[in-house]
Amino acid sequence: MPLNSIINLMKKQDIDIVFLNDPKNVFYVSSYRSDPHERILAAVLFKDAPPLLFVPALEENDARNAAAEFDVVSYMDTQDPWKMLATSIKERDSGLSDWSIEKDFLTVERMEALRTHFPTATFGHNISETLQKMRLIKNEQELAFMKEAGHWADEALKIGAKTLREGITELEVVAEIEYQLKKRGVAEMSFTTMVLFGENAASPHGVPGDTKLKQNQFVLFDLGTMHEGYASDVTRTLFFGDAPSAHQQKIYDLVLAAHDEAMAAVRPGITAGELDAAARTIIADAGFGRYFNHRLGHGLGQGVHEFPSIMEGNELVLTEGMCFSIEPGIYIEGDIGIRVEDCGFVTADGFESFTHTPTGIHSYSKLID
Repeated sequence: MPLNSIINLMKKQDIDIVFLNDPKNVFYVSSYRSDPHERILAAVLFKDAPPLLFVPALEENDARNAAAEFDVVSYMDTQDPWKMLATSIKERDSGLSDWSIEKDFLTVERMEALRTHFPTATFGHNISETLQKMRLIKNEQELAFMKEAGHWADEALKIGAKTLREGITELEVVAEIEYQLKKRGVAEMSFTTMVLFGENAASPHGVPGDTKLKQNQFVLFDLGTMHEGYASDVTRTLFFGDAPSAHQQKIYDLVLAAHDEAMAAVRPGITAGELDAAARTIIADAGFGRYFNHRLGHGLGQGVHEFPSIMEGNELVLTEGMCFSIEPGIYIEGDIGIRVEDCGFVTADGFESFTHTPTGIHSYSKLID
């Protein structure tokens, strides 16, 4: 279990306390999932005392039900949470001095609050790197959740494809996807749903608006869903119309070839940088390298963007159980934007995708059958 692994690490490295403030890491060690907004949520682990889960009072019952191994302490909005948290920590051990914190998440304001209440403590250890590595390899339960999230991402693409008609706006398609998913019990998308028509897709992080769909345009869908706290992420670029132009066909086929080459190249032992090169070389050799302006992929799990980055120069060796996206693209401003993306995990001899929506420039017709 993550909790036991971290406590064993604390004993080996003589760390007195681990302070976790990132809701995703709190969930990882405690099984309690929450979005506390501006309120303080923390899991505090001790080398020689029971762990503490510190939550807003309105979440106390849910926290107790989810985090059986933790002592739950709650606070009202009218109380000073830092004073209460400090008191709860000192009740367990007043001599705590050597802390490990999430240096990639803890804000300066919250760090200063900790220093105020623990002026003699040192905060030199960074637990973020340890947690990144622990969360990198998914267990069977996590993979099952992500497969289900991938299933619903595929369903979202089907809904989106069937919604397309001449004159509909990007935002209307987004609204229909999310409405239909909620009717089917999918409560949460893993990120803001993206639907972009024609040249709008040339912005990799474009924002859907009131652009109306025309004949013989590409429609880029980039979306994902959450299931039991785990994310999916998929992109398909569908052709809406009678027949693509030679230019449209060329760019699409090039991106798909890069996608397929990378999917086939995944295996334990390849590095993240080598995998990026498998796709990037195809696009670069065709003269479009400067239009592929982002990494090949990113890790995912509880978050849609996690460690590691599948990119040039990353020497991380891929191993079984690592989850990430593969998403090459070509983006030519004022002209065209194409991306094809699947997410999945490394197996003993390859890559198993969580998403299975057909690819190919004529995949739109397959989705609406």
